[in-house]
Amino acid sequence: MKKILHVISSLNGQNSYSMALGNKILEQLKKENPDSEVVERNLVAEDFPHITADKWQAIITPEENRTEAQKETIAFQDEVIQELLDADILVIGAPLYNFGIPSQLKAWIDHLAKSGVTFKYTEEGPQGLVSGKKVYIAMSSGGVYSENPAYDFVSDYLIKVLGFLGMTDVELIRVEGIAIPELRDEALNKAEKQLATSLA
Repeated sequence: MKKILHVISSLNGQNSYSMALGNKILEQLKKENPDSEVVERNLVAEDFPHITADKWQAIITPEENRTEAQKETIAFQDEVIQELLDADILVIGAPLYNFGIPSQLKAWIDHLAKSGVTFKYTEEGPQGLVSGKKVYIAMSSGGVYSENPAYDFVSDYLIKVLGFLGMTDVELIRVEGIAIPELRDEALNKAEKQLATSLA
């Protein structure tokens, strides 16, 4: 049985194109893996916490010296990391906001990046410890950045940071041009065709 982690980071709720594309990816994956289990992590709906100064102090404080509040912070981080480690496949919804990822998605990544757990430093350089996973990025954007990537700081960042953690089998599926009236109606259909090619 495959376990699929679906990460949602759009502020647009049911009107979200990245969520719609993520759901299309899930549909195809469930066809291929009928007994799969999907775990949804909606970063916006749950108001996923950012790393504050207090939370950072919890992370860097030795375990034996942590307060009860700090222990709760670490317990939540460990839960988020374990959710990732348990997954065989990730579907990450990633809208492009002001050329970058939503802050909620950045907060999720900040919780995942834990030295000695999801990566480590060696004499040869950093080594990712999260391996053997397939990742699909469902990226949405108002403009068309596949042809003009100069302002796309989403795809390259996510591919690099996931690779840093050890996840190198990454497929990027784009639904783009959603702010352009002439392209909006066909944007999702075009993305589905790209998805079909990717999963073929």
